[in-house]
Amino acid sequence: MALRALTLGHSPDPDDAFMFFALAKDRIANRGFQFEHILQDIQTLNERATRGELDISAISIHAYAFVSDQYALLPSGASMGDGYGPMLVSKRRMTREEIARARIAIPGRMTSAFLALQLWLGKPASEFDFVVVPFDEIFRAVREGKADVGLIIHEGQLTYRNEGLECCADLGIWWGEQNGGLPLPLGGNVIHKRFDPETRRVVSSLLTESIQYSLDHRDEAVQHALQYARDMGTDLADRFVGMYVNHWTLDYGEKGRESIRRFLGLAFERGLIPHRQDLEFVT
Repeated sequence: MALRALTLGHSPDPDDAFMFFALAKDRIANRGFQFEHILQDIQTLNERATRGELDISAISIHAYAFVSDQYALLPSGASMGDGYGPMLVSKRRMTREEIARARIAIPGRMTSAFLALQLWLGKPASEFDFVVVPFDEIFRAVREGKADVGLIIHEGQLTYRNEGLECCADLGIWWGEQNGGLPLPLGGNVIHKRFDPETRRVVSSLLTESIQYSLDHRDEAVQHALQYARDMGTDLADRFVGMYVNHWTLDYGEKGRESIRRFLGLAFERGLIPHRQDLEFVT
C-alpha cells in the first residue's frame, strides 16, 4: 500500500533534530505515512505557515496567532523556556531604559522572542529601533556595531560569553517572575486543518512517539542531532537539547496551555496581535 506523504517543517537545530530522530530514521512504525522533512529557519517556517504551505510545521507561538484559522496546535513538540529563554546581549551591561533607546538585532518579526521583547519593553515594535538579522548572524551584528543589542535564541543562549558579550536580560526569567513561575512559551508544532480529525490524531501520536523514542534513546538521538549543532560538542549539544526537549515537549499540560493563553492574551491586550486566541489543540 502506498504511503501517504506529508510535509514536515522544522528548523535545522539540535533540539528539532533530536525530536524528529525516530521519524527521520524510521525507528517507529509509520502507520501509513511518509514524512518529507523540510529544514528551514523558524522565521521562514512562520512565514510559510501564514500561506498554509506545509502539512505539519514547527512554528513560533507568536506566529500561531496569525495562522490559527489554518492550523491546530499539536499537544507535543513544545519549546518552553522554563526559567530561561531568549536573551538580550550586548558588549556591556545595559538597562531596560538604555535598550529601549538602542538598536536591537532580532531573529524575526514573528518569533516568540520578538513578542516577548515587546512585552518586556512595554512598547510595540513601532516605538523602538530594531533590525531583522538571521539568528546565526546576530552575534556578528553586535560585534560589528550594526546593532547595539542582540536578541538571541537557540544555542546562542549558551555560547554568548564566547563572543565576548554580556547578558542584559533573560526574557524567560522575566516571564516566570511575572507569571508565577510559568514557562515562557516559545515554539510548538501545528497541523493543517485540511486534514480530518482522525488523521490529525494519528499524526499527533506519531510525533509524540518520536519524541518519547529520543528521550528513551538519548545518546543515539543526540549523536544524530550533533550534525546540526553549530560549533557545539556533545556535552553542550546535550545540554541544549535538554533545555528544549523535556516533559513540556511531550505534552504542554495545563500549565503550558495556561502560559500560552497568558502570553497571547497579554499580546492582544497590548495591541500586538490582531485578535484574542481560542487555543485549538489536537486531542
